[in-house]
Amino acid sequence: MSRASGILMHITSLPQEEGIGTFGSKAYEFADFLKATDQQYWQILPLGPVGYGNSPYQAFSAFAGNPYMIDLYKLVEEGLLPKDENIVLSKIGNDSSKVDFETVTPLKLKLLHKAYEASKQNPEIMEAIEEFKEENASWLMDYSLFMAIKNEFDEVSWQEWDPLLKCRDKATLSRYREKLKDQIEFWIFVQYEFFKQWYELKEYVNGLGIKIIGDIPIYVSADSSDTWAQPELFKLDEDCNPITVAGCPPDAFTEDGQLWGNPIYDWGYLEATNYKWWVERMKQNAKLYDMIRIDHFRGFESYWEVPFGETTARNGQWTKGPGIKLFNAINKELGDVAIIAEDLGFITDEVIELREKTGYPGMKILEFGFDPEGESEYLPHNCNKESVAYLGTHDNETIVGWMQDPGNKRALAFAKKYLRLTKKEGYAWGFIRGLWATPSELAIAQMQDILGLDNTARMNIPSTVGDNWNWRIKEDALTEEISSKLKRLTKIYGRKVEKDAKRSTEN
Repeated sequence: MSRASGILMHITSLPQEEGIGTFGSKAYEFADFLKATDQQYWQILPLGPVGYGNSPYQAFSAFAGNPYMIDLYKLVEEGLLPKDENIVLSKIGNDSSKVDFETVTPLKLKLLHKAYEASKQNPEIMEAIEEFKEENASWLMDYSLFMAIKNEFDEVSWQEWDPLLKCRDKATLSRYREKLKDQIEFWIFVQYEFFKQWYELKEYVNGLGIKIIGDIPIYVSADSSDTWAQPELFKLDEDCNPITVAGCPPDAFTEDGQLWGNPIYDWGYLEATNYKWWVERMKQNAKLYDMIRIDHFRGFESYWEVPFGETTARNGQWTKGPGIKLFNAINKELGDVAIIAEDLGFITDEVIELREKTGYPGMKILEFGFDPEGESEYLPHNCNKESVAYLGTHDNETIVGWMQDPGNKRALAFAKKYLRLTKKEGYAWGFIRGLWATPSELAIAQMQDILGLDNTARMNIPSTVGDNWNWRIKEDALTEEISSKLKRLTKIYGRKVEKDAKRSTEN
């Protein structure tokens, strides 16, 4: 990898006229902005269908896509929605700076149902959907049945379903497949449109010379088609309830630790199957993205598991993960997959050793680096070449929010000296300059930091549910001044692909 840079902004944060960012025109315009400013990467969050709390890290499936990212205007172009349909969905929610999930979700779903009904009259689309079914049979049918049943039972978790349905009694499943046949076909149609639109967008982005960095959580949601359809992959009891769940131990930030609640993998079973499910998951994501960031990489070395029913993560324990065996299996089946290891949190020598064995670049978070007490590994000059440097991630404060935090007063004073921050340049831009100057081959800035926004634009506050995942960029935010500043820094710090260098490489 040559020196490069990019921007982290999720699809839902785009300013599309549907109350939520989609694969529509604004996504293409953002790709043009990346090209115009010489960025080579666009990083996004997971694309899965979100459940309670709207977190992309708690999806209904590890393989399916989020229906609400489908662009309705494209469905008009396909003839699946009438041109006079009122889909100028800026009417959905009055705050253009946030996604109003409660309003967007039912209204978009209603229009997707309308498009589905129209698709039944289009033989070409119906034929394409049949091909899509065959290509994605390993997960699509279970997911579509799962979603149809959830809809039938007012969206309650599958663990609250009737015991025969919950634990997949064959006769019961057969009865529901027949009863909910049309609903199942609807969810298949939705996935067909999602992937069709995504691959069209990806082709355009790649055509500009820009690569997409995707993101996958290490765990799947407890309320997901994965846990329901393949319980043998997880540590579940005979009643299909989790035996243990995932989390993080207590630390300086959370005295009770973090109780995530995700079911734990049965790594023994997975090893006996040559990690087939994980290989299929990585294969799917390698098609979706050009590079994959794996969240909570340390969990592959050892993970914190907590007895099911605990109210905090205090009474958990460290348990050994699959280690290098998993990644050897992935490499054997798929070859070299471009992966970023999110090696943050409680990191031991064993975790570092595993990452080094894989050869994957780790992450450096500059917000963590400006400790005046010592030489932090996250200070810009300590970032190693084989790493990806960030000011912060979706889980951190924006850089302006970090500067405004009274608890960071001494760290900010140190940063001002280290980076030679000035009001004339703008403190936020001074931090971006420091990020772009790191030895790290790849540097990624959140769009909120490019815009100099405070913590009201923060994407997520870990261990909280409510006002998360809903930030949106405003229509006129990407000014000519921002574009020129970003382009200038990218050139100064050697993160631009020079035409001559590209031509010599091709020769």
